[in-house]
Amino acid sequence: MGPCAVVFDVGNVLYHWSPRALYKRLIPQDRDLILAWAPRFNETITGPVAGMTALVEELDGAGVPLFGITNFSHEFWPPFRAQEAALFDRFREIVVSGDEKMVKPDPAIYALALDRFRLAPGEGVFVDDNAANVESANAHGFVAHHFQDAGLFREMLVRLGLLTA
Repeated sequence: MGPCAVVFDVGNVLYHWSPRALYKRLIPQDRDLILAWAPRFNETITGPVAGMTALVEELDGAGVPLFGITNFSHEFWPPFRAQEAALFDRFREIVVSGDEKMVKPDPAIYALALDRFRLAPGEGVFVDDNAANVESANAHGFVAHHFQDAGLFREMLVRLGLLTA
């Protein structure tokens, strides 16, 4: 059986993420900068990546099971997840590194995800902006795509038969 589900990274695939988005506003106070990290973390997420919300909606509308694997911390994921419920409510499950105490590209996180998502090797398309994560996912049971933009990713999903042209 070929791919039948899509597994998304969050940072720089679904949402732009840059610590500089916060810190360029706070420089030059060092102590205050460090203390601002936790309460102002969501300011490092600067909005959805162009075309990705629509692509998630299209996949969900086509009945494609959606999952996620993110290197978010245990502390920062719940408030961000709640803030973006309209998108993430479409996902069946999301593996969060901070909860699992393992991070991409560790092969163990991909094994955990396949098991938790009930996917056989080759059934999940994984998309990530980090080449090392893509390489590891490809080597450990996923059909992985190095994310550059929504259009190229959609083309891959069409080639795999998950979406129609």
